[in-house]
Amino acid sequence: MSNKPLILVTNDDGITAPGILALIEVMETLGDVVVVAPDSPQSGMGHAITLNATLHLEKISQKGDKTIKYSCSGTPADCVKIAINEVLDRRPDLCVSGINHGSNSSINVIYSGTMSAAIEAGIEGVPAIGFSNLNHNWNTNFEASKKYVKQIAENALQNGIAEGVILNVNIPDLKEDAIKGIKVCRQAKANWKEKFDKRKTPQGKDYYWLTGEFTNYDKGTDTDEWALSNGYVSVVPVQYDMTAHHYIQQLNTWQFE
Repeated sequence: MSNKPLILVTNDDGITAPGILALIEVMETLGDVVVVAPDSPQSGMGHAITLNATLHLEKISQKGDKTIKYSCSGTPADCVKIAINEVLDRRPDLCVSGINHGSNSSINVIYSGTMSAAIEAGIEGVPAIGFSNLNHNWNTNFEASKKYVKQIAENALQNGIAEGVILNVNIPDLKEDAIKGIKVCRQAKANWKEKFDKRKTPQGKDYYWLTGEFTNYDKGTDTDEWALSNGYVSVVPVQYDMTAHHYIQQLNTWQFE
């Protein structure tokens, strides 16, 4: 058995996405890598899991490859579940998800398949990080991202991540010499103002196309949106315990019969 850390790699853009290839390249310098990722893009899937359909898992790496790779027909969360329960012979030391093509800062963390994969690992007790780059272009250059991915992953392996905490890392779309560094932040209070573009098929049937505008309502300088707009990599610790602890005392003043 290898003494190196075992690192599980996944994503939501699919196993052939350039972002995951960049992530694999970095993780291979840090430990033994196993990849279980969707066989097709799963962006915006959130924490969906497959319940009413079969899951297919296919080993696509060849004998002698440095990294073991599997493609999965399921969602990002499915990939982590099946990796931990069926593929790996021991619990991974770290799960990394990404590098996502596009932002998962602020409210986007709710919808993100990238982050849901990392959160699923956290639920399973595995230290986990989701990485995203702010460029949606399929052919974006990930060289600057790789430097910060390695720094943060190395720290996670050395220092650990607290139980129940997952790191949401977003990297600005800048050249390496233009990125100012890393800032630990809180999630900005922002939202999407959604619109539905109503259209018609050639047969005259109505259909809708979701569009929207991202609006940041938060003027704080300690947020992920501020960090990213000012040239920093943002690191936000998130949790899957969604209890509003601050409201429990007030809720207990309600009169329940």
